[in-house]
Amino acid sequence: MNRFNFPTIKPDPALEELRSEVQAYLRAEKEAGNFQSEPECWMSSSDPIFSRKMGKRGWIGMNWKGYGGHNRSALERYIVTEETLRFGAPVGAHWIADRQHAPMLVEHGTEAQKEDILPRIAAGECYFAIGLSEPGAGSDLAAVKTKAEKLPDGRWKLNGQKIWSSGAQHAHYMVSLVRTSPPDGRNRHVGLSQVLIDMSAEGVSVKPITDLAGDAHFNEVTYDDVILPADALLGEEGGGWKQVTSELAMERSGPERFLSSYATLEQAVIELQGKMGSNARARLGLIYANLRTLRGMSFGIANLLEQGISPETEAALVKDLGNSLENKVTQNVRAMLSELPMNELSDTMKRIINIGILRSPPNTLRGGTSEVMRGIIARQLGLR
Repeated sequence: MNRFNFPTIKPDPALEELRSEVQAYLRAEKEAGNFQSEPECWMSSSDPIFSRKMGKRGWIGMNWKGYGGHNRSALERYIVTEETLRFGAPVGAHWIADRQHAPMLVEHGTEAQKEDILPRIAAGECYFAIGLSEPGAGSDLAAVKTKAEKLPDGRWKLNGQKIWSSGAQHAHYMVSLVRTSPPDGRNRHVGLSQVLIDMSAEGVSVKPITDLAGDAHFNEVTYDDVILPADALLGEEGGGWKQVTSELAMERSGPERFLSSYATLEQAVIELQGKMGSNARARLGLIYANLRTLRGMSFGIANLLEQGISPETEAALVKDLGNSLENKVTQNVRAMLSELPMNELSDTMKRIINIGILRSPPNTLRGGTSEVMRGIIARQLGLR
């Protein structure tokens, strides 16, 4: 049985100085009325103007060198990420591009792609969407049917569908997991590749999916005989499964997996100041204990990523525990607020808790269901 690896990070004054800088900026932006705090801000709160401001301050593209990047550490990026989530800032536009597809382009993109796309990502002006899930496949990524057929001239012809693609209606590009050759018998991981798709290409259509809140953050994307250039293939042909599991370690391990509801919690603490009964205090203590634990685990993973280690199993554990906590935060805040008469709650609190309740159902689904995460963890423990 293998052990999990969550290294402890020693306090670093330079990181705390950066944290203070980010906090001061976000506080000033919020007080100026340039944004309202929202839970799930990285998924559903987008503001291109705010993204460009973040780009100008050097807080997008922090991890890569050249091509508009700032060559800073994964831990520095973590601090910026953590604070924007705590403040519920509107970072959804640039989030996916900065988190996972820029690093992919750095590693697998052509020189022309790097020179064209990476500086625009770092400036907060280029957005990406993820093309993994498909209708009927759920979280079984190996069941994807979207097909990229190699043409005699080296280009690719793409046909298929992707679903639950956050922000695809605003994205300039999508990175999709597709089948470029048949599976090898029962090994369905063989023959999968990743391709870079220009969302303005002929044959690409995007259909927004309206959720319970009346918002349309998710989308269904259809590829109908889309012709892609030869360099649309990212990485090795047939190497898509290995690449996507490495990508998912970035997607599943970050603080967004347990801080998405922090804005709800923080506003509730403000509303309940001096009015908490013993039940509310007990709930709050339990939430903070869980947050501190998960934060330590997630910060340790950021350090592993800095070292070039891809901790897929540790990331799955953080995602499973974090998503469970996200829903518990919303549920516990509702219970805590029930100790106050409704007419004593501010309009801000009512708005935030309503958003949190309506947006909480996807927590245990996106990025892989809880059942899939627990299967990955069980294999690490030698239980399956």
